[in-house]
Amino acid sequence: MAGRLARMTAANPPRLILLPGMACDAALWQHQLPALQAAAPGPVLVADAHARADSLPAMAALLLAEHPGELLLAGCSLGGMLAMEVARQLGRQAPQRLRGLALLGTSARADTPELVALRTAGIAELEAGRGEALLRANALFAFHPAHQLRLVEDYIAMMLRAGPAALIRQNRAVMARADLRPTLAAITCPTLVVGGEQDQLTPPERSREIAEAIPGAQLRLLGECGHMLTWERPQAVTALLVDWLAGLR
Repeated sequence: MAGRLARMTAANPPRLILLPGMACDAALWQHQLPALQAAAPGPVLVADAHARADSLPAMAALLLAEHPGELLLAGCSLGGMLAMEVARQLGRQAPQRLRGLALLGTSARADTPELVALRTAGIAELEAGRGEALLRANALFAFHPAHQLRLVEDYIAMMLRAGPAALIRQNRAVMARADLRPTLAAITCPTLVVGGEQDQLTPPERSREIAEAIPGAQLRLLGECGHMLTWERPQAVTALLVDWLAGLR
């Protein structure tokens, strides 16, 4: 039986699913993809479940339905929230399917009333057709000052590609999400947690509490880095993810 299971695992290695953040697409992972494709034990895919469902539980259910078998999940921001929701759902159904977890610049907490109010006001701006002005007013908060001029226009372009409807839908999904902190202790797969030391959107305290709640999780905080870790510190993030994959073997 053990030999048969080993042959089945070798024939069907876990796929690595990369989960983008809010209104982000595969460009978020552009610097990491070549190295991850070389290092991963199986296929590497960038998911778009966040663009096709209206809530985190629905996004997770869609992802699990479309990607059977064993999974490795790496998620940024909203993608990290989605990865933790997938872990929650699998914990009740088939925890052995989740082989590894990497959570970048994310939070397990529910939105505070203050954040809900800010998102609600932003949605009103998007619905009024003032989306680009809103993005330009807020985009700089996503970056460490050292990286703003270099990256902000690409960031705004990615948000505009998603469009206002996606931004509205995904903000509403984040506003409605549950507090996932009580579920973290049940995660048993090797977990890497990465945060930016100067992240203004998901401060490093959020990364610390996730890493402290998940048994055996590794925490790495990157200096001179804000919320957009994969763009701001691409080589460091790539190295951490490649080491995480190597550790899984």
